Amino acid sequence: LIEIVLFIVDSGYSKHMMGNLKLLINFVEKFLETVKFRNDQIAPILRYGDLVQGAVTIKRVYYVKGLNHNLFSFGQFCDADLEVTFRKSTCFIRDLKGNDLLTGSRGTNLYSITLQDTISPNPICLMAKATSSQAWLWHRRLSHLNFNTINLLSKNDILVGLPKLKFIKDHLCSSCELGKAKRKYFHSKLTPSSKRRLHLLHMDLCGPMRVASINGKRYVLVIVDDYSRYTWTHFLWSKDETPEVLIDFLRLVQGGLQAQVRVVRTDKSTEFLNQTLHAYFA
Repeated sequence: LIEIVLFIVDSGYSKHMMGNLKLLINFVEKFLETVKFRNDQIAPILRYGDLVQGAVTIKRVYYVKGLNHNLFSFGQFCDADLEVTFRKSTCFIRDLKGNDLLTGSRGTNLYSITLQDTISPNPICLMAKATSSQAWLWHRRLSHLNFNTINLLSKNDILVGLPKLKFIKDHLCSSCELGKAKRKYFHSKLTPSSKRRLHLLHMDLCGPMRVASINGKRYVLVIVDDYSRYTWTHFLWSKDETPEVLIDFLRLVQGGLQAQVRVVRTDKSTEFLNQTLHAYFA
């Protein structure tokens, strides 16, 4: 026996609906809203699922108990970026590239689509589109993952908890823009900052290091001569030793090279801005 599933294309309903629970899979138990029939009877929508018929998969079809006809929502197709076209005797559901996904016929004043008659060499998946807030929420939850990959995870049901919706990128993510931004390179100086050795010294104190040296020292004082790029490295037990070690270094290097240190450039931290060094440089 071949079961023929007939859907009426309706512009008055906001969601796809049907009354046959046996045809739906991947249920989500959730109260959404209520539906009012023509006889004023009200029925709640307590769940929705996916309708699979052959090569066709319709996502997010609402189950309404007591509904005698299956309804395709004109609006839900449009929200999924699909085109719904009506002719005198037929109707078409197309993607944005103009490919026919579903074809229906007209009987009296109703347009209907029979899923059993739909023949396609490739699987067709009609997914409801996620709202903008849903799309960007999952974009952030997944560490700013690109939307093509998010849709792939959703379509193949790879990630637990990710709703089976079509996620649309409707604007640029400011965090992604900053993350991909590149800083412009500084242009090379035409004239060097220093004219000779020891004219300008750069220095910084690093630490405390997680791994101590052989002698148990966890701080490193690095001094670089701007003119020659020559580098000196001193290991310290604590940052309090910086003024004493620096003064001894300056006396030693100035005497050995017979040159005077003119400028010292630091990050202005407390190990360099203190009374001991202030008195020495005064």
